[in-house]
Amino acid sequence: MTSPDPSADEPPEHNAEQVRHGWVNRRREKIVEEIARNRRGDYAVPTWVLVAALVLLVGGWIAVVVFS
Repeated sequence: MTSPDPSADEPPEHNAEQVRHGWVNRRREKIVEEIARNRRGDYAVPTWVLVAALVLLVGGWIAVVVFS
């Protein structure tokens, strides 16, 4: 069954400011949620920190092997 109004099936139009405002609000909510998690102690070490530590460990090990 189709709706009598053809415009009822179309998504509402958004201008650039509405899209930007929505993105800012979603980003702000994510930041607030992350801060709340961190305050509860549910934080995790960022992946880039783990990668940096791994690179330093492997690089140090290789340096010891090569320069010994």
